[in-house]
Amino acid sequence: MRIGIVGTGHVGGTLARLFSKAGHEVVVANSRGPETLRGLTGELGGRVRAANAADAARFGDVVVVSVPFGRYADLPAEEMSGKTVIDTGNYYPERDGHHQDLDQDRTTSSELLQQRLSGARVVKAFNAMRWDHLRDFGRQSSAQRRYGIPVSGDDPGAKRQVADLVEQVGFEPVDAGSLAEGRRHQPGTEVYLADLTGAELHGRLGAR
Repeated sequence: MRIGIVGTGHVGGTLARLFSKAGHEVVVANSRGPETLRGLTGELGGRVRAANAADAARFGDVVVVSVPFGRYADLPAEEMSGKTVIDTGNYYPERDGHHQDLDQDRTTSSELLQQRLSGARVVKAFNAMRWDHLRDFGRQSSAQRRYGIPVSGDDPGAKRQVADLVEQVGFEPVDAGSLAEGRRHQPGTEVYLADLTGAELHGRLGAR
């Protein structure tokens, strides 16, 4: 599969490593330009190359958005149209500035991203685990107890596509419901950064 990753901080860079190791072609982008990503692409080898955000979005069958929520309006919406978009982000008002609808829980950051990317199918995943645990806690044998990754979205096909990627990098996908229900694995919830097994996460979420 071809995967574009927009945002190469801790989570985006970790997912580039995991997806390339799983055999996918990956194009990464950040806000500073492809020349600043030579260290990452050199480390990961031929399956990973750098581009600008629009080209990374255009390249991917799946596009990972891993930028601070406060910059979501800068994303290349047209290039993501028709794609499955994985939202790894969280709203932190001290970083992103206060957003009244989010502060009053009238909507979620992922729903606002879906409004911005109206032609895409947004799925919230990889947002509830520390980046270094995401890097280190995958289990490649299905016989081992795997840590759970909650997956929320409104399009069943897109959720299945993301769940398959979760499994490929060594975690158990847990269907956490609709995109709006993604609020159940945001910061401040009992499952956020809790490092739960798939069974434990199912139990906490009452998952599907």
